[in-house]
Amino acid sequence: MKAILTGHTKGLGAALAANLLARGVPLLGLARTGAPALREAYPDLFEEVELDLADGAALAAWLEGGALERYLDGTGAVLLLNNAGVVGPVGPLDVQDPQAVLRSVALNVAAPMALSAAVVRASSAAQRRILHISSGAARNAYPGWSVYCATKAALDQHARAVALDGERGVRICSLAPGVIDTGMQAEIRDTPEERFPQRQRFVDLKETGTLVDPERCAEQLVDYMLGSGFGAEVIADLRTLS
Repeated sequence: MKAILTGHTKGLGAALAANLLARGVPLLGLARTGAPALREAYPDLFEEVELDLADGAALAAWLEGGALERYLDGTGAVLLLNNAGVVGPVGPLDVQDPQAVLRSVALNVAAPMALSAAVVRASSAAQRRILHISSGAARNAYPGWSVYCATKAALDQHARAVALDGERGVRICSLAPGVIDTGMQAEIRDTPEERFPQRQRFVDLKETGTLVDPERCAEQLVDYMLGSGFGAEVIADLRTLS
């Protein structure tokens, strides 16, 4: 078994990387920056590529270079965790930077879709498990979050359609992990209320200690991904999985 994880250097991604490696699962991390502590702690299990996943040309060049095929060669099972994402740009249309919209869609949608296809094409493993980190925002619209809601909803629909394809050995799930205490949450709390009217709700979650610890979330998420029931619910919420 081998795993591929995007956005492995911070937040939930860092917790997922540490959890997988602690279980002895070889991991390839893809992110704009590196994780030297993981390289030092797991020199035989961990590899990483510093890659801006919002840069479609850079991602395409890496995929065309054969590194993915070489990494997956001979492995019996593959886990792909599409975790990298951004919440911005936040606000109504008249304050959204079009370039930021393009980068957000590239990172939140195009990269996970391309990687999903690339992993299945590059591997002949008996099991290919694909996890999209989705959000409650995929299923409920929020003012100021039109880009984030739309991009996460796209992942949900992608998972539904892939599941309908019924490819042998491929399981997929688009999973909302809950509200996690990460840098993204800090970014949300720092957003002016005129751009995100729901801001106070997230401030309250922090102040009341309701946010989920990333390490606890990662433990539950990896347990689910490795379990026999993965993919039975194509659109799922970690908080309601049995």
